[in-house]
Amino acid sequence: MILLDLGLPDGDGLSLIPRIRSFSLAPILVLSARGREEDKIAALDLGADDFVAKPFSAGELHARIRAGLRRLRQSAQVEEVYLFGEVVVDFAKRSVMRAGNEVHLTPTEFKLLATLIEHREKVLTQRFLLNAVWGPQSLEQAQYLRVYMKQLRQKLEVDAARPKFLRTETGVGYRFVPAASTL
Repeated sequence: MILLDLGLPDGDGLSLIPRIRSFSLAPILVLSARGREEDKIAALDLGADDFVAKPFSAGELHARIRAGLRRLRQSAQVEEVYLFGEVVVDFAKRSVMRAGNEVHLTPTEFKLLATLIEHREKVLTQRFLLNAVWGPQSLEQAQYLRVYMKQLRQKLEVDAARPKFLRTETGVGYRFVPAASTL
């Protein structure tokens, strides 16, 4: 869990949230003397999990930390290694192998794949995926999603032109369909 004060001596803590989210799913609890609704909304929209305005009691802070860690433990129950086709995704190591060869995924590609796997079998709208991977400021940028899905298919599918796992749901979004592992 990350405790982040927005009042940092060398910058604004809000700018750190997306940078942290680019490599970590750890819960972020924002502490701030700024209690305005706009600051809270901005922090939560950028990826923070909770916001506590100063002054706060030690009891409230401890309760919020326990709640964040409880949610983390529940999400950690998702498998650390996931297999589909010839692909092995190791979430703990943030690595992907296909047919025994390492596949380099950018942080954004990995986050997109992880989101699809987390919600496997479900149709995920473009807006949902854009928000989950790029954040609320990118909800109208569907071209990002198309480009990254094409890249993922080229790297992970046997035939990118006829994807077996990373499927398009025309007019809606995408669906990850796992099949029996061939490993």
